[in-house]
Parts: sequence; structure tokens; C-alpha cells
Amino acid sequence: MRPLVVVGDALLDVDVEGSATRLCPEAPVPVVDVDGEWVRPGGAGLAATLLANHAAAEVSFVTALGADDTGHRLAALLARDVEVLRLPLSGGTVRKTRVRASGQSVTRLDTGDGRAAHAPLPERVRRLLRDAGAVLVSDYGRGVAAHPEVRRLLAEAAQRVPVVWDPHPRGPAPVLGATLATPNERESRDLLPTAPADVADAAAAVRQHWRCRHAAITVGANGAVLSIEDGTTLSVPAPAGLAGQKLDTCGAGDRFATAALTALAEGAGPVDAVSSAVESASRFVAAGGAAALSVRDGTPECGAPDTPFAFADSVRRRGGRLVATGGCFDLLHAGHVSLLRHARSLGDALVVCLNSDDSVRRLKGPGRPVVTAPDRARLLAELSCVDDVVVFDESSPTAVLERLRPDVWVKGGDYAGTELPEAEVVRRHGGEVVLVPTVEGYSTTRLLRTVSR
Repeated sequence: MRPLVVVGDALLDVDVEGSATRLCPEAPVPVVDVDGEWVRPGGAGLAATLLANHAAAEVSFVTALGADDTGHRLAALLARDVEVLRLPLSGGTVRKTRVRASGQSVTRLDTGDGRAAHAPLPERVRRLLRDAGAVLVSDYGRGVAAHPEVRRLLAEAAQRVPVVWDPHPRGPAPVLGATLATPNERESRDLLPTAPADVADAAAAVRQHWRCRHAAITVGANGAVLSIEDGTTLSVPAPAGLAGQKLDTCGAGDRFATAALTALAEGAGPVDAVSSAVESASRFVAAGGAAALSVRDGTPECGAPDTPFAFADSVRRRGGRLVATGGCFDLLHAGHVSLLRHARSLGDALVVCLNSDDSVRRLKGPGRPVVTAPDRARLLAELSCVDDVVVFDESSPTAVLERLRPDVWVKGGDYAGTELPEAEVVRRHGGEVVLVPTVEGYSTTRLLRTVSR
């Protein structure tokens, strides 16, 4: 599959988390006792990260970043998941800081005035947009989507491959012939010259106003309203159970757009693509939203031994779909990463069951593992497609799976035709076993043989 490309404005999102039990004596405002600071890519950076976590293809990200501390921190976060192609930024990289107490936002502090400079594009960016299998434009009004040469290449791409355009009130209109525009209800009202009677009329008006093939207006917990190029308009409802709940919806629009792009790139029609996007965005919000992708002080935490099981319970309570996979993951390589990304694309959270050093020795022999369990766990946790890691001592992860109870258990396709000993446990708890294709040419044993020659 050809690479998927995200084009747009990256921000750094910061959540300062704490508790508030008293008011400031100088003013009637809460005093927040800070427990920690959590960071993640924001704006189009969040969209690129989500796409990399859920799509089987490689993901590249075209964005503008400054040379300041915020830009460097953001680039390091992004580089764990996507290839970043940097354009110059005039001004400071944007940082949005939410101060939250007991899960509720108290205030938000925005810094950075950066906008993409309209300098000539690097040849690598030109080639990437010409070779893309599909393109998501995630516009956050900071100038990348308005770059004249970028727009010309996007207009050409729209004639060949799916182009999904997630707009911003301060950004430009989509290029002519874009496959799908995905404004939310407020954005659709702001961009239309006259107010439509209802959301269905708004969706049709957006499609005609922007001359895109299809338009889907997202309406929060009610799903989306889709207008198709043949004039048909239909409502796509969200799964039941989210309305009325106090959920963090940050990033829901980005998850909607990335899921729609993935479906279109795989050949789905507009109705199936938007239906998939509504379901994916709903599950994303139920599983914690964008905050679930944050890392503390720049480092993912594996936590205490019981943490993965508590995490699994929290995913289930929020209605999320838990995926688990297992293995030695000794000398982490591209084949491992491909399997992990594919596994993460099957649900809302991924826990890796990791063989301990003693377990690896029993399975692989006295010379293994090459990398100790703490370091293997740390490397796995650095991948944002991995939400948590649990280490087990047995030769089979059966006992761990009794406690995790995943909805999906993933193994590589090389296990086809073999009845996995843990399959009975997974199915008894209502889960399914999925075999995903392996990447030929990659194995730790082969790497070790190559090194020893």
C-alpha cells in the first residue's frame, strides 16, 4: 500500500493535571495542586499520530515547525510514529496548555504565533504528495493548507486518490474535487453565506459551496450527517450510550477524519467510510480521547505490575475495545513494529504481553534474550501504538490473559494452522483471535545470524 500523507499544522498539547480543593485568597479562582504534566502532539500532529496508530500503511506528515524548544519537543514526539517533513515556520511553535483539576478543564493557556512560511517546497515533499495513496488535510489555520504549491499538488492528488479535508474557520477552502470535507456543525455555520434550515441542508450546502464530492458534518454524540455527490443526504448515528456522559472529546474530529481516510484508501464508499469514522470516533472518546495518547514528562510509563490490568479494566468501563498481543520482542525490528501497528488498528488500546528473560531462555535457548526484559519493555512503551506492557514468566501468556480478558488477541500470520494454547482463554472471555500478516525478511534470529557472520 502506498504511504498515507497528512498535511497540516502541528501544535504541542500539554495537560497540567492536578486537584483543586480551595480558592485563591487574592481572587475567587481555584488553586490547582499540580500532580504532573502530560504532553502529546496536537492539531494535525494528533491526526498524524492517530493515523499511524490505526492504519496498516506507512504515514508521512508534512507540517511547519519552529526551531524553538516547543518545536523540538513536538518533533521528538512525532518522530516516534511518523516520518516528519518539516516546512519553515515564521514565529513560535504553538503550544496549548490545559490546566485540569479532577478531570475538568479550569483554563487554557495558548502561546506561539507561528505560521507556515510560503517558501519553495523541498523536492521530497513534492514526490511524497505525487506518490501518496491518500491524503488527509488537517487544517488548524496556521498556513500549511494555504501554501500555494501545497494546494496545487493537493488539487492534482484529488484527481487520483482520496483527499479528506478537515477544515478550520481561519483556513482556506478545500481544493476543487476533494473527496470528503469534514467540518463540525459550528464550522459549517461559520463558512456558509446564509444559515441553512437544518444540518442536512448544511451538509448539502457545504458540498456545493466547496465543490467537493462529499461532505460530512459531525454533530458530536449524535454522529454525522453526510451529503453525497448524487444529492443524497443521510444521517449516520453514533453508537448508543455516549449521550449525556461527561467525556473528554478532545481529538474526536481528528479520529473521525483519520478513520474516514483509512476506509476510503481501502476502497470503501462514502457511506461506509463515514459510518466507520463515526464508530471509530465514538470508541476513541469512550476510551479517553486524546488524553490517552499523552506521555508524562516525555516518557511513557509502564507503572507497577498491576497497572496493565487496571488499565484494561478502565478501557472496558469506557466501552473501548482492548487488543493484546504477545511475544519476546528481542531486538525490536520493523517486522515487530508492523505487527504492533496492525494490532493497534483493531481496537482502542493495545497491551503487549512480554516474555520475561527466563521465559525467553526456555523458548529460544541460553543465548537469548539479547536485550533484557526491562529494556525490551521500555522500547515497546516508547511506541505510541503500545498503551501498556505486562511481563510474564510462563512459556505461554495464558495466565496473563485470564486477567487481561482482551477483546482481540493478535499473533503473526506465521502461526496460521496452529492452535494457540492461549486461544481457549481468549474465546472463553468473549474475545477473538486474529492473525495478521508478517513482514517477510525480518526476524531476530536472522538478524543475529547476519551480525555473527
